[in-house]
Amino acid sequence: MNSIRAQATLVEMNVIELKQKSLLMIKVKDNGQGMSEEMIDRVRDPFFTTRATRKVGLGIPLLTAMASRCEGEVFIDSKIGVGTTVTLKIRLDHIDRPPFGDIHNTLISLIYLEPIIDFNYTHRSEECEYQFKTQSIKQVIGEVPINHSAIIEWMKKELEAGDFSFTSY
Repeated sequence: MNSIRAQATLVEMNVIELKQKSLLMIKVKDNGQGMSEEMIDRVRDPFFTTRATRKVGLGIPLLTAMASRCEGEVFIDSKIGVGTTVTLKIRLDHIDRPPFGDIHNTLISLIYLEPIIDFNYTHRSEECEYQFKTQSIKQVIGEVPINHSAIIEWMKKELEAGDFSFTSY
């Protein structure tokens, strides 16, 4: 959501699971407005937000707290006019690591609500890599809106099947 508010046109989400190293890395990168060094420091404060609807911003502080519980770290790299990358690295096998959640329906919701933005999702492990890229779908469907109900249903089935651009190592 921060990427959308930052007017990104491309959001890349990468999940890397390395079981042998017990490493989980999640990286979200966008080409939005970016942030200054001062703003990067401020987003770590739970009592800072740029939103007018509430007085706290808990996304990054909660992510940082979870990383700390799971023997990990959060890195934020941002440049004004270029974009922002947030990287989480934690122990994959840590008892306090939260479950992944429903990434497929999250992607579908983002695509439905923000059809102009391109979303790239990659999930990689030692055994395989799974990629889902809206740019590829948009090339195939041409003038049909990506959030058209028939396209959304097709994407749901492809995501559930797990074979969309799936390659084994």
